[in-house]
Amino acid sequence: MDLSLNGDQTQILDFIDSLTKPYAGVPMHDTSFALTSDELDCELVQNGFLDVMAVEELGAVTAALVVEKLARLPVSVESAFSALVRPIIDPELPRPICLVEEGRLTGPVRFLKPGASVVVVGANGVRSFTASAEMIAPAQEDTLYAYPVSFLTGLPNDMRKHDIAADEVLRQWRVALAAEAAGLLGAALDSITTYLSERKQFGRPLATFQALRHRLAETQVATNCVYWMALKAAGTGDPADAAMAALLAQEAAKRVGYDYHQLMGGMGMTLEHPMHLWTYRLKLLTAELGGRGGQALAAADAIWG
Repeated sequence: MDLSLNGDQTQILDFIDSLTKPYAGVPMHDTSFALTSDELDCELVQNGFLDVMAVEELGAVTAALVVEKLARLPVSVESAFSALVRPIIDPELPRPICLVEEGRLTGPVRFLKPGASVVVVGANGVRSFTASAEMIAPAQEDTLYAYPVSFLTGLPNDMRKHDIAADEVLRQWRVALAAEAAGLLGAALDSITTYLSERKQFGRPLATFQALRHRLAETQVATNCVYWMALKAAGTGDPADAAMAALLAQEAAKRVGYDYHQLMGGMGMTLEHPMHLWTYRLKLLTAELGGRGGQALAAADAIWG
């Protein structure tokens, strides 16, 4: 089995690397809970990187690769739902795209702002509406989410109904979650590896101590597994693969995120180091779609019915 990227995929990822180079670093002395960039978001749209799934030769796997690549940035952009979920609902839905589960409307909603498309998925099918300022309550300023989030205060009565099964949207939602988590895990791993290589104790870099090397090796295995499962789920379109990919992503996010902050000692709990820009995004992703229990039930249902 050939697992290497094809020429088109490699070229697209190279273009994204060039485009996002100015956003790859954290601005000096910036201790924000979350970093965003309207300029980057606009450039991604103008260059068509969030529409690659619609190209037959590229499809969902390439879209997942784009999401994984963008998730590695310290700047958070709404790419996962736009690139992987919007095309199967309505490619013309205004961005940003916010997905919420029917019956779970009280939690924080990523990228929610006036003008955003809110898609409600549940027993009543797939419905959407454009958020207005009256429907949104901002998050408290001292709450650490690492995403721009707000809260829905209610739903309108006149939502638009979409002709697609809720299960299909949930499947693609899980693929998007796994692809984004893979990028966040990969960026956090790169950050902690750099820190342990530069930080010295007893005259030696911390990365030379065997106990830390073993833990880093385990986190790399977990990160690689999430990456490949996300791509498999994107490629097969199988509900069981999607549920397993999301479950693996949420399991890894919980365990690996804890390891990263421990390996950094006290520095890992400060805003002076950018680690939180990835691990606290992961923390919010672990709560989506019912968390690990929800993914396990979805996987069992998809496999055994």
